[in-house]
Amino acid sequence: MKDLTKHRHFKFEHYLHFLYTNPGLPGFPFYIYSMALPVFFEENITNTKLLTLSEETSKHVVQVLRMKNGESLQLTDGNGNISTAKIVDDHKKKCTVSIIDQQFTPQKEQKISIAIGLVKNSSRLEWFLEKATEIGVTEIIPLVTDRTEKQNFRHDRMQQILIAAMIQSQQAWLPKLHAPITFEKVLTSSYEQKLIAHCEENRKQNITDFRLSTSVQILIGPEGDFTPHEIGLALQHNYTPVTLGNTRLRTETAGVVAATILCI
Repeated sequence: MKDLTKHRHFKFEHYLHFLYTNPGLPGFPFYIYSMALPVFFEENITNTKLLTLSEETSKHVVQVLRMKNGESLQLTDGNGNISTAKIVDDHKKKCTVSIIDQQFTPQKEQKISIAIGLVKNSSRLEWFLEKATEIGVTEIIPLVTDRTEKQNFRHDRMQQILIAAMIQSQQAWLPKLHAPITFEKVLTSSYEQKLIAHCEENRKQNITDFRLSTSVQILIGPEGDFTPHEIGLALQHNYTPVTLGNTRLRTETAGVVAATILCI
């Protein structure tokens, strides 16, 4: 069987529909094909009874899924709102739906921020963004450090990866994704608990030994790690040095390990 995710025209919604209509596939997660309604992302779904979907979403609904008037779907805005809607005009570019129910899911109390160094291979950063979203990180900050080699960051593409991961993991809240910022700027954050993971042979605490607060930020270094000067700056701004284990991890792996420990 061909891997549809490698196709140059691959869209997450296409893949979801393929899986939804082929529930007998080996290894296919039950919770996806058991979903009653397909879910789509729309930014503005509150305070309205009739909503015209974006052109991209309209095409997915009408042309890809071939949905018709009277059929139902769900919409989420990534801010805790999930609406159930019924198609009233199946126009392929301006599909209109009627909101028939709306639910709000409060955001979890714990706020977890991961500031992570940019890496040369963008696909590795994309993998981190997907997994961090699935795990439940609330904020992601791409870091420009002294050892950052690549600063090209396609925010629109990265945002779409977060949206797909949010829908796939059946969450109602989208992590806040920042544009890349400098290391010095991130140090001014106001989180209650501030950690920095680095590979220097200095005294560090194991991250699993912490009693975590409800507001935590961790800094993850780029390829080549933070410089001694950056580590010193972080300590001056009350960041606590931590270790993620006994092995040296890639940047994106360290990010996922930290997300797992802090969120789960």
